[in-house]
Order: sequence, then structure tokens, then C-alpha cells
Amino acid sequence: MSQITIKSPKHCASKQGLKLERNYKKLYFVFSAFFTTILLLILLIWLILHPAKPQFSLKEVDIFQLNLSGPNLNSSIQLTLLSKNPNQKVSIYYDEFQLYATYKGQQITGDTPVPPFYQGQEESNLITASLVGNGIPVAPSLGYEVGRDQSAGRIVLILKGIGKLRWKVGTWVSGHYRFNVNCVSVMAFGPSMVGAPLFSTQGAQCSTTI
Repeated sequence: MSQITIKSPKHCASKQGLKLERNYKKLYFVFSAFFTTILLLILLIWLILHPAKPQFSLKEVDIFQLNLSGPNLNSSIQLTLLSKNPNQKVSIYYDEFQLYATYKGQQITGDTPVPPFYQGQEESNLITASLVGNGIPVAPSLGYEVGRDQSAGRIVLILKGIGKLRWKVGTWVSGHYRFNVNCVSVMAFGPSMVGAPLFSTQGAQCSTTI
């Protein structure tokens, strides 16, 4: 005697649902493993190459104007920076870069933007910028500081840069990284130089943080 088993539609649907769920889980694990492998590969390349920070050096600083008018300051400074990418296998996109000058901890020029540029492997670029400040509010003590520096025979300016860059390795490009540049310029500044332009061609290495 043969036995006949009749499966209800509900039972069949339940088995099909289990198969679909298993297939979705397999696909999920396959895609997860694929993306994890890609991310680990990128991380491995990054750790092997480990890009070094870009290097900046100050080549020339010219002060054409540094005049106090009451509580405000008018300034005009021209600077030349050398930017170098020390990496042999990593290129750099400079998407944002702004330069300004400070004196005794006070900003004495406005922010001057540098046009975006690309820097290849072990490539160097000269950057020239005019930093201008018109009617910038400063502390009342600034006039005293300028007089003291005249007596000492020198003036110290801090040239700063802030921006965003991206690393490029082959066809892969990283996200944005913020960077800061600090350069120190020491210039002769005596009583006989009041009102005259000040020039400095003494090179100075700048510090860079990312």
C-alpha cells in the first residue's frame, strides 16, 4: 500500500521562503567579504607607502607697508614659499590653501587664497602671495611692541598657512586632510628704516602639521 502525502500551499511557501533567506545571506556574506578585502588592501597600501608630510620653506619676505593709524593697522607683505612633495609614490592635491601674517600673536593681514594645484611625486612648486591688511583692528600695545623691536634692531613675523589636501596613490584618492604651515621670518628693523620697505632673502624651514 502506497502512502500519499499532500503538502499544503502554506508548507511549500515556507520552504521557498527559507531558500530565499539563505540565498540573501550568502549574497550578503559574499559582498561583505569582497568590500572588506578591498578596504584591507587599501589600508595595506596606505601603511606600506605612508605618505610623508609636504615640506615648506620660506624663500623671501618683503614688507612694503606696516603702518599704525590709531587702533588700526595697514599692511602689505609679499612672500615666496617653496612647497615640496617628498614622496616617491604619492602625489598631492592642494584643494584649499590660505596664507596670512601675524605679529606678536595678532593677525596683521587678511587671508590670501592660493589657487588649487596638483603636486606630483617629488615635485616642487614656488608659491608667491601678496598679503594685505586694510584697517585691521589691533591691540593698543602693538605700537609699543613695534618701537621695542626698532630699538632691538629686528622684527619677527610669523607667516601661516591653513588648508586642505588629498593624497593620490595610483588611481586612488584619499579624503581631505587639514594641514597647517608655520614659518618664522626675522628681518633687520632699525630706527633709520621707519617707512622704508624691508626685505629678507634669508631662507627658513617651515613646520607642517596634518
